[in-house]
Amino acid sequence: MKRHETARHLVWDICEPDDQASRLERRLHAFLLGLILLNVAAVILESVPSLDASYGRFFNLFEFFSVAAFSLEYLARVWSCTSDPRYAHPLWGRLKFIVSPMALVDLIAIVPSYLFFIDSDLRIVRAFRLLRLARLGKLGRYSEASVVLMRVLRAKREEMIVTLSLVALLGVMFASMVYYAEHEAQPEAFPDIPHAMWWAFVTITTVGYGDIAPVTPLGKVIGICTAVLGILMIALPTGVLGAAFVDELNRKGKSNRSCCPHCGKQIDT
Repeated sequence: MKRHETARHLVWDICEPDDQASRLERRLHAFLLGLILLNVAAVILESVPSLDASYGRFFNLFEFFSVAAFSLEYLARVWSCTSDPRYAHPLWGRLKFIVSPMALVDLIAIVPSYLFFIDSDLRIVRAFRLLRLARLGKLGRYSEASVVLMRVLRAKREEMIVTLSLVALLGVMFASMVYYAEHEAQPEAFPDIPHAMWWAFVTITTVGYGDIAPVTPLGKVIGICTAVLGILMIALPTGVLGAAFVDELNRKGKSNRSCCPHCGKQIDT
């Protein structure tokens, strides 16, 4: 194997976390994880006028350091991604990697930060800087819990789509019913079905802001039915995801067991 190919494989192995990471990989991932969390904290603290006035220079220096670190990480991933068979082609493979979901998260996390160095008073520029919070999405690379969560959601995506579709159907149905029941009594609260959908979805999700409530007997009956069915609908994905988490953790526990070097069977400890 050529030297540059060896270096590319080494960089890719360091950048991509796995279950058998070396000490260097673990340290790098811990550093990046801490840097992401510190960036989120900096964005929050920077929004406090007194802190921004006192420590604005520190925030700027920290932002410069973070942009440099995340940019180097992104470039290293793009350069070394051809080590992965999925992105083996030097051109199309890299383009495929760049448009992958996690690579797009990495890109969104750094590109708006370069607007930090633009001397402009445009509000749109300042608004784009809020996208620095996208760095929080990079946690999925370095958090084992996030990886497990993504596997569970991917495995149960069909069930979740069906559940969300039922919630949307119930919301539209109950919004239509409460509109016809309450429109004459409360024309300002329920002027049309789209406005009634606010009440329906707030009730289904059991939030209940209280800004809109039915006052007619029929409207109250519809409200009770909406709330009860909403609780049942919220319980469905909870049970599905709970069972999926148990299956995923059991599968992960089995995969971590040692195997016999002769027969390949798992050894229970």
